[in-house]
Amino acid sequence: MFNQFTSPFKLARKGIMGMNQRNTGYISRYNPRKLYPLVDNKLKTKIIAQRDNVTIPALIGVVRTQHDIQSIIPLLQKHSGFVIKPAKGSGGKGILVITKQESGVFFKPSGAPTHEEDVKRHCSNILAGLFSLGGSPDVAVIEALIEFDACFEGFSFEGVPDVRVIVFQGYPVMAMMRLSTAASDGKANLHQGAVGVGIDIGTGQALHAVQFDRPIEKHPDTDRPLKELIVPHWQRLLELASSCYEMSGMGYLGTDMVLDKSNGPMLLELNARPGLAIQIANGEGILPRLKLVEQQISEGINRTADERVEFSKKEFSR
Repeated sequence: MFNQFTSPFKLARKGIMGMNQRNTGYISRYNPRKLYPLVDNKLKTKIIAQRDNVTIPALIGVVRTQHDIQSIIPLLQKHSGFVIKPAKGSGGKGILVITKQESGVFFKPSGAPTHEEDVKRHCSNILAGLFSLGGSPDVAVIEALIEFDACFEGFSFEGVPDVRVIVFQGYPVMAMMRLSTAASDGKANLHQGAVGVGIDIGTGQALHAVQFDRPIEKHPDTDRPLKELIVPHWQRLLELASSCYEMSGMGYLGTDMVLDKSNGPMLLELNARPGLAIQIANGEGILPRLKLVEQQISEGINRTADERVEFSKKEFSR
């Protein structure tokens, strides 16, 4: 693992990529600016995913105007659980998860009640841009609730865990699983206190785990050993992540995947500026993997999505 006081020279020798290098060497170079709206807007991402037959959570509805809010409750009452999120939100902000409803009262994963007026107010805040990038006006996207896969029981607190896969030029180069905690309020966001578990690209098995950038061995709320974590349907999940390269046109991409009990791996959202904490979770720098892929490209080697996955599983397995 990496000591937080390690010198930049030692980090460079270990292949650790810093923010400036990420921004100039990979994001700016490989992600065309004109394509950013496709990944920064969750609704647009869902549209291109549906176009390319990429499995995603079902879309229940979209709230575009304040007037639409008046008719939202009858729509939501048809679903036992759902998720409301800002189309242009980031960092897990503005996401409201409802797991059940009884007698006109909605309940969050923690069991805390939320009333109809609270839901309406939340949608109104989304439209006003309270959670969007730059505070710009937004729309509220309502999705079907993901069915928690029982294989992750004890690995996450209240919320649904997700898998972040960094995809470079279509090659899955590094992965981690983000597990919600009490500190993160049931959200899979590392900055809010979720656990990051590095995942072996070759096997889908846990490598290392961190919370607040410090190594841990057990989930802080459930006490379950994190080394026992194995992501099922790993091959399909990597293939889905790899296909997002053609779908989005983005060369350096963070793909956030979830595992639904009935539908298996599903794309949750895309990120054109994926963070660097995935290196800490894996205990390894990402640069050598990126350089290897760049070498493949420079040599004119073209592979299909399935072939890219097999290459990555062979070259990046621990």
